[in-house]
Amino acid sequence: MGPLHQSRRAFIKTVAGATGVLAMSPELPSQSDASLIVDPNPRFGLSPYLYMQFMEPLGTTDGSVAAAWDFGRDCWREDVVETTRELGPTMLRWGGCLASYYRWKEAVGPRDRRTPMLNLCWGGVETNQVGTHEFLDFSRQVGAEPLICVNFESDGKSYFARSPKGDGRSAGPEEGAEWVRYCNDPDSPLRKRHGHDRPYDVRFWQLGNETSYGQDLFDLDGAIRRTIAFAKAMHREDPHIKLIGWGDSGWAPRMIEAAGEHLDYVAFHHMFNPDEGVADSPLQGIEYRKDPALTWERLMRAQEVHAARIGSAVEEIADYDMPLAMTECHLALPGRNRCEVLSTWAAGVANARLLNVHERFGDRLKIATAADFCGTRWQVNAVVIPVPGGRAFMMPVALVMCLYRHHTGEEALSVEQAPEGLDVTASRTGDRLFLHAVNTRRQQSITATLAAPGLRLTSGRLFELAADPEFEVFETQAREIVPRERAWPASNRWTFPPASVSAVELDTAET
Repeated sequence: MGPLHQSRRAFIKTVAGATGVLAMSPELPSQSDASLIVDPNPRFGLSPYLYMQFMEPLGTTDGSVAAAWDFGRDCWREDVVETTRELGPTMLRWGGCLASYYRWKEAVGPRDRRTPMLNLCWGGVETNQVGTHEFLDFSRQVGAEPLICVNFESDGKSYFARSPKGDGRSAGPEEGAEWVRYCNDPDSPLRKRHGHDRPYDVRFWQLGNETSYGQDLFDLDGAIRRTIAFAKAMHREDPHIKLIGWGDSGWAPRMIEAAGEHLDYVAFHHMFNPDEGVADSPLQGIEYRKDPALTWERLMRAQEVHAARIGSAVEEIADYDMPLAMTECHLALPGRNRCEVLSTWAAGVANARLLNVHERFGDRLKIATAADFCGTRWQVNAVVIPVPGGRAFMMPVALVMCLYRHHTGEEALSVEQAPEGLDVTASRTGDRLFLHAVNTRRQQSITATLAAPGLRLTSGRLFELAADPEFEVFETQAREIVPRERAWPASNRWTFPPASVSAVELDTAET
């Protein structure tokens, strides 16, 4: 890093510390004033679960769950709990690849009697000190709806069905049903013996994880038969649970036709690199530092790739009345473990655009995320946990998820007109109108005058995240980018800074 670059970083940090919000580099002239017009008539309901996260022990690959657990005190690290409360995930999923070889009974009951297991996907040995009770306790503490992935006969993968030590890791319908009974039956004798009298009432369950990826023990027809068997067994224990079946890789139509009466959602995943196959992409290693303008351009393209993927999933089920659950999703850029471009504010802006995509497809997309949850190393994590000490902090993707999560409406609205370069979605709850606005211009502010025909905008607040796109979030400067609250002007005219993400709340009255 040269002297000029060092002095620039020092300047940014100094100003941030003095003002409480990161100062922008000098702005280019604002785009001329333009209209931002919102149709206030609700289009469809927005699910609260568009802001989910998922928790999975990631073995030697990333500290993840083990780093979040205080083994000395047998409880969750307070800093992780506090940071997650601030993030405010609406749903927390237990599973991932782990579900393909996870035997839940090994991780319940007295800790000194729990059975360690090999982490077949991520390496190392899991102590199972964190299991069903601990996960559900964490979910309660942070106010998130729990979602549990059951072992779906190892997702049809022989390499997960038996460990190198010879123990069987596959589980069938009865084991899934027993887990439902353990969590939800008020009279479960096993749960009561473990000291938990009250049921957990876990409503959401996913059958497996990524069943169509690399399976060799059964195909789609086999998955359909097993889906029906699992659903029947689990519903016998609790007919009120919501089940998510697997529908990726073109499986959704036939899965819905054959097993849809037993399911409430079909799932797909999207971990993607918008520059896949681009040899000179800046979205790898530290190439992003060499050409910030090109990096910004390529990150902004992620929205198009993501919209095309979700659009394809929606099109597949166009003839069926079945919602979609995207239970895993993130920008999967090369160098996953230390892809530092994902720590930049430019990546935060890109992820805000992905969240806008989720809202636009909110008529069919009802569960979604844009990041992994927590860990020590992966830059795709929403929350990073410094080890062996330090305080957990939110990555840029989490900063925008937190902003949107706390300022969003229940019903989606249509944005009829917006200035070029301003990516806007709108929603409302009763008389309160919400906007999520992303200025996709790296160095140019955008001014817009808001109108919602039929409504009078009486008062409002704007919460703004704005930073130099090159600013990198890490432990020693984890709180430099914070929402800045401002009063919404009576003129309804606002200038959105370059590279900014804003959430607007407006009180309205009928005209």
